[in-house]
Amino acid sequence: MLDWLKVNLQYVTPKHLLSRAVGLLAAAEMGSVTTFFIKAFIKQYNVDMTEALYEDPAHYRSFNAFFTRPLKPEARTINNDENVLIHAVDGTVSQFGDINSDSIFQAKGHDFSLTTLLGGKPEIAAPYKNGKFATIYLAPRDYHRIHMPVEGTLTDMIYVPGELFSVNPLTAQNIPGLFARNERVVTLFDTPVGKMAMVLVGATIVASIETVWAGTVTPPAGKNVQHWSYEKDSEAAVKLAKGDELGRFKLGSTIVVCFEKDMINFDDLAPGMVTRLGEPMASRVNEVEDASSAEGSSLAEGSDS
Repeated sequence: MLDWLKVNLQYVTPKHLLSRAVGLLAAAEMGSVTTFFIKAFIKQYNVDMTEALYEDPAHYRSFNAFFTRPLKPEARTINNDENVLIHAVDGTVSQFGDINSDSIFQAKGHDFSLTTLLGGKPEIAAPYKNGKFATIYLAPRDYHRIHMPVEGTLTDMIYVPGELFSVNPLTAQNIPGLFARNERVVTLFDTPVGKMAMVLVGATIVASIETVWAGTVTPPAGKNVQHWSYEKDSEAAVKLAKGDELGRFKLGSTIVVCFEKDMINFDDLAPGMVTRLGEPMASRVNEVEDASSAEGSSLAEGSDS
């Protein structure tokens, strides 16, 4: 009954108003009051401040500055194997696997539309049909900057207005089409493994979604889908290396990352698995095939001897 209330009250809660109000408070610089709330948050969610570049809660002038805190350089190691794609965030695997034509699995009994997720244009979604996806949930205690799983050149950014339901596991299991209903920022890249879509999904009390090239995208992006295209070959092209920061959430949320068909295979993922920035997430398909061929050749040679 309690879970039912938690889910269904979200339909009538003024989520945008609440989120914007919390955003104003999170941006406020209130000295000792801000430090008090940061310390309470650290205790409530067991935040590991030993990883933070600045461990002292009093260093952060606003709650947003604390929430988007940078990590110490040695806190995460980026896997530099060119055939490995890394986890883009600290978080927890919600779901992953194959995109079934235009359908992405959300939770038992719930799928959502790839085309809707990416802003509603079939030509944008077409390259990812029958490809791969992974959905990663960022809990309040997690590091909230998003990084590149693989090097890439930005081609498009799309703002999609929508709801601001919570994106925690309970809501994901009960709100149909959750990630294609919530406000989101879609970023599209050309990469060595084809096209990649990184979707930053908003949620209740997410005060802001930012990218490193555009700054704050929302709020207040508006009530209509907005689409920005970027030159790939000019001096002003946005090129990011594997592990570079892509953007950040001010308060927690979820990412959905999509890849083209037959370009990558996921490495030992499982729903509920904890992810850490820089650790292997997937492998290029040609690398997997080469490894399989080499193993087969070795077995064949062994059988001849």
